[in-house]
Amino acid sequence: MLTDFGRVFLFFIIAAIFVAAGLIVARLLRPHRWYPGKLTTYECGEEPVGTPWVQYNIRFYVVALIFLIFDVEIVFLFPWAVVYQNLGMFAFVEMVIFLVILLVGYAYVWRKGDLEWDRPEPEIPFIQILKRFIS
Repeated sequence: MLTDFGRVFLFFIIAAIFVAAGLIVARLLRPHRWYPGKLTTYECGEEPVGTPWVQYNIRFYVVALIFLIFDVEIVFLFPWAVVYQNLGMFAFVEMVIFLVILLVGYAYVWRKGDLEWDRPEPEIPFIQILKRFIS
């Protein structure tokens, strides 16, 4: 008779067998016809131009991360809205606290300027300009 840990270990072994069998069957069934077009960067026939090491603007990543954070947090609203009447006032207060935290995060991101695509250039204080002319 297996213990609880033995069942988990058996589950992992069966999962590993399924993964290995899937990889082996895929290797046996896939075509092995290599040609120069297959070995290029883009299989669509498009000729790559320039270096692949292109530096993207960090704003793309910042906007994507902000979207993911708020999107995942908003997803929590749907299950709550479905069972809202059954939960009562305690669930309402919890959701209000959750929304306040969400709005504080939104205000922080907005105030920081991460929601604006074209940020204004930072202003140099007048005192630093005077120091340049004096020295």
